[in-house]
Amino acid sequence: MTALLTTPPAQEPVTLDEARAHLRVTASDEDTLIARLVATARAHVERATGRALLTQGWRLYLDAWPPGRIVRLPVAPVQSVDALTVYDGDGVPETFTASAMTLDGAGTPPRLKVALGAMAPGQGLNGIEIDFTAGYGANATDVPAPLIQAILMLVAHWFDHRDLGAEMATTQVPGGLEALIAPYRSLRL
Repeated sequence: MTALLTTPPAQEPVTLDEARAHLRVTASDEDTLIARLVATARAHVERATGRALLTQGWRLYLDAWPPGRIVRLPVAPVQSVDALTVYDGDGVPETFTASAMTLDGAGTPPRLKVALGAMAPGQGLNGIEIDFTAGYGANATDVPAPLIQAILMLVAHWFDHRDLGAEMATTQVPGGLEALIAPYRSLRL
């Protein structure tokens, strides 16, 4: 199973002005650094929680159907399944409609139930492609406040500890960060 981001979020959940205000930085000299830190902090929080904060497109590749044809989607929450394509042994795609699947996008993890009539892939590797849209919504106001706060904490930590170098600064996280993101983590058994 491989999942790839196909369409990144159109914006960050924290604006440059919000990050500057949190850092108590008034000049624009550090804007490039601060913007990069915001994007990196969002990506860190998304990886740590298994969640997409803002609307973004993903593609999941599977070699075969899982038992019961219930596919666990690797990113939550899922807004919609946009396409389901299965390739036969000659690489010819067959696209299935929404009626061939049922989405539990709010589940943990999100799940997609595919009708038993959907053909089995004939292509040995990555014979199934599932395109889906994930995220809390298109606007920063859709993102839960604790996750926004976690981003701001990381930005401040990395901004204040940039003299440690990227490796040291990213391995140490500020106190309280784990408590903020813990309720949003996807549990894996």
